[in-house]
Amino acid sequence: MGVIRIEDMEFYAFHGHYREEQIVGNHFMVDVTIETDTDRAGKSDELSDTLNYQAAYLVVKKEMETTSNLLEHIASRILDALYREMAGIIKATVKVSKLNPVMGGRIGRVSVELER
Repeated sequence: MGVIRIEDMEFYAFHGHYREEQIVGNHFMVDVTIETDTDRAGKSDELSDTLNYQAAYLVVKKEMETTSNLLEHIASRILDALYREMAGIIKATVKVSKLNPVMGGRIGRVSVELER
């Protein structure tokens, strides 16, 4: 077994419960951790023998372009799409963070992490 991590993917998107958030937008960070069998790729050194993390990034990017009200919904959609579009995932974790959320004080980020 092995773990592939794609960390600190940054997107500007229009997610949020409030209408203003969906108009103005905000910065979001996404981290993905995928457990997969890496033995074959470790021996062959061939991209075709592993989970292509560039393809995983494109899955995340596409899902981030669809507006959602909640971070939980975004993370769930990303997990669904990863499992649907990529073979070889044993377990995946997705963390979606909204940077500088408007909550009445200085907050660096708020995050939701889901695992399947």
